[in-house]
Amino acid sequence: METFLVGVQEEHKVVETAYEGLIQSIRVSMDEKDRKNIREAYEIALKAHANQRRKSGDPYILHPIAVARICAEEIGLGPTGIICALLHDVVEDTEITLSEIENKFGVRVAKIVDGLTKLDAAYNAESHQAENFKKVLSTLIDDVRVVLIKMADRLHNMRTLGFMERHKQLKIAAETSYIYAPLAHRLGLYNFKTEFLDLCMKITDSEVYQNIAKKLNETKKDRENYVNKFIAPLKEKLNELGFAYRIFGRPKSIYSIWNKIRTKKVEFEEVYDLFAVRIIIDVPAEKERISCWQAYSVVTDVHTPIADRLKDWITTPKSNGYESLHTTVIGPGGRFVEVQIRTERMDEISEKGYAAHWKYKGISSQPDVYERWLDSVRETIENPSANAIEFLVDFRANSLFKEEVYIYTPKGDVQLLPAGSTALDFAFHIHTDIGYHCTSIRVNNKLVPFGKVLKNGDQIQVHTAKNQKPSEDWLKMTTTGKAQAKIRSAMKEERKRKGEIGKEYLERKLKNLKVEFEESLELILKVFDYKSSVDLYFDIATETRDIQDIFKRFHVDAGKLKEISAPFVFPELDKQAADKKTPVKPSEKPKLLVNGESAEQYEYSLANCCNPLPGDDIFAFLTHNVGLKIHRSSCPNAAHLMVNYGYRILSASWQQSNAEVNFIAEIKIIGVDSGPGVIEQLSHQISSQLGLNIRSMAIEGDEGYFECRLKIIIKNTDQLHMVIKSLQALDNISSVVRLD
Repeated sequence: METFLVGVQEEHKVVETAYEGLIQSIRVSMDEKDRKNIREAYEIALKAHANQRRKSGDPYILHPIAVARICAEEIGLGPTGIICALLHDVVEDTEITLSEIENKFGVRVAKIVDGLTKLDAAYNAESHQAENFKKVLSTLIDDVRVVLIKMADRLHNMRTLGFMERHKQLKIAAETSYIYAPLAHRLGLYNFKTEFLDLCMKITDSEVYQNIAKKLNETKKDRENYVNKFIAPLKEKLNELGFAYRIFGRPKSIYSIWNKIRTKKVEFEEVYDLFAVRIIIDVPAEKERISCWQAYSVVTDVHTPIADRLKDWITTPKSNGYESLHTTVIGPGGRFVEVQIRTERMDEISEKGYAAHWKYKGISSQPDVYERWLDSVRETIENPSANAIEFLVDFRANSLFKEEVYIYTPKGDVQLLPAGSTALDFAFHIHTDIGYHCTSIRVNNKLVPFGKVLKNGDQIQVHTAKNQKPSEDWLKMTTTGKAQAKIRSAMKEERKRKGEIGKEYLERKLKNLKVEFEESLELILKVFDYKSSVDLYFDIATETRDIQDIFKRFHVDAGKLKEISAPFVFPELDKQAADKKTPVKPSEKPKLLVNGESAEQYEYSLANCCNPLPGDDIFAFLTHNVGLKIHRSSCPNAAHLMVNYGYRILSASWQQSNAEVNFIAEIKIIGVDSGPGVIEQLSHQISSQLGLNIRSMAIEGDEGYFECRLKIIIKNTDQLHMVIKSLQALDNISSVVRLD
């Protein structure tokens, strides 16, 4: 009993220390009422979560305290946000009601907590993931703090993900990389975006992550020495400018280094910009721009600049409010070094994004980028879309990732559209009716196709006619969510209008048969695999499906429509069909475990999009018609599948006895073209030295280099790594990578 009491006291001390840490992390000014409300929220949460524990075994209350601290320290939210973060789980997980919260803290706090509760409730559903995310994103309209607190909640969950089961880790990582990382980018939370992507990589590509982390650690001292050598002469010159500043080296994230290795097809040792040097100056608002350019002048005087590597996001900030000067110069030893120059205000906005933006609202001469973006989000979300997955894809493509282009109307008014927008996107951007009735478009006074991609500074005229209507081809000529949603909506209305004739035909036929309409319609839709009655009516109206043929599949029995039994199949054909469904022999396919049980009971196959091998981390996806597909956890399609179809994801793993099963792996080799002997050298290394069979080889030479795509027959990832390492050791080879 005494030991138990000591344990309780120790836990209470840990919790109180965490709360004190939260209070000390608050950077905004607070009055006595704010302090009292935060303490009261903490005590309510403490009592409400008293009997709950996290997967790690820690008291649950440590989670809302940690989330509140992230909100205060890393986002810069004030007392209201901190109170809501402390209370974000109480309504969902405990007996505390929203009305109690409203009585104690007011309507605004209750509304934010209600928004957070709805998000959590949405996540508890195993199906309709895209619908759930639509609910998440819709909270942006009401109060951005809901999403900011949810960001902090997700960040703390990602930091403590190690205690979750593997398949849950993969699902949460997929959601994070698919929505939360790009949303953090759009809200200007660069640190969140970077940490989200690093933590996701740690889950999905742990071996690569640990390898890069180890190499970064090994080279840390050398980097620090180099940075000191680089900035020493800069300090002398910057001191002469007469303003306060900070200068330091900042390492690049593991994810960004890995992304560079992957896209540039280079080794870790060949990535020159493992760090960036940042200069942050402290000057009044009216001197910001000129002071940044003065600092830039010092940098390019001391170190040789690379002419085409200047990025000026001070004159024209990014669409998420990011302001900074970036340049790349040649430092000591001929190394390329990226230098970032910004003010304290710019730095705080780049670190804390949307929340810091409000602190400085009106100080900068730049237009309110967040308001403009939120207006576009509001429009996207409020626009009705029957297909939630289409909505999510459109939202990601057009609201999260894209930079913007500046387009001019004939009167000279500026319009901002996502980069990659087309002439037809512009027509829908101006007004839905202009888009619907668009007949021709002129860009810079020249007639152009609807699908013409717009560039900064283009001036556009749109011509319309009342009789013009959208067609299905228009979807291929647009990229923005707004335009595509409007075109789909118009197409559905047109289908529905034309389908009315088909509906009348069907109603008349069923009335003559004296059967109930709704019940019979359900059966017809099921038998012919129609997703909606509108599609059936449209096909009947356009004679795509003959109404007489439909009713050959049915007969009337006791006043009800019944499906006629399946036609007789000859025994030989029936046997062939049965043979197709025969479980796969163990020798023909790799042995797997699905949800901890043998996969023998399932129809399954390896996905072509990522070609998993024994040794790869994998999961199973239940398809509509071809059984289970086995994907690598790092598959390019993994995030999309886990987010939109999470209820169809099953955990999967390799069984040990796959020694007799062969797999095909594809690799790409780039090297110096030394003539006809290249093919012989590669085939000798693989066939003679490693004893492996080559399935196919395709090789092309260009300007002294060759690129070879090679398919080899192997047993597992160990053999694949052996092949890659062996080929990389050859003199004339510059890179060897596995292909999906």
